[in-house]
Amino acid sequence: MSVTLDETDRAVLEVLRKDARTSMRELAEAVHVSRASAYARVKRLQETGVLLGFTTVVDPIAMGLGLPAYVHVRVKQNTWKGFKAKALDLPEVVQVSLVAGDFDALLLVRTHDAAELRDLVLERIQSMPEVLSTQTVLVFEEGRA
Repeated sequence: MSVTLDETDRAVLEVLRKDARTSMRELAEAVHVSRASAYARVKRLQETGVLLGFTTVVDPIAMGLGLPAYVHVRVKQNTWKGFKAKALDLPEVVQVSLVAGDFDALLLVRTHDAAELRDLVLERIQSMPEVLSTQTVLVFEEGRA
């Protein structure tokens, strides 16, 4: 379902994207509307599914997860849903995406070190019956939009 957003809606989303803990008073001031209007807009954005939730961003390096990698995975035909569920159960897996191309899935994983990454890929992911092959790409540096 597509929702039409005006300039103020986009401004509300941008303020919340930068800091989801922004108070309604601060949000209203930032986008030049009343507090009641800011509250109503946020509520409408939630109800229409534009604003899915509020989250906390954690520094993975500060958490000791200094080795990010992308794992490309080829899976057997018709096993995507089962593979996705199993992959999401692995604590090191941050994101699982179904993709087009030479591989079927792309996993963003974060581990403490190379030994943990090796165990994750070679022992736990490759041992899943759905998995045909993997390719791991190390991430040297990350950036955020």
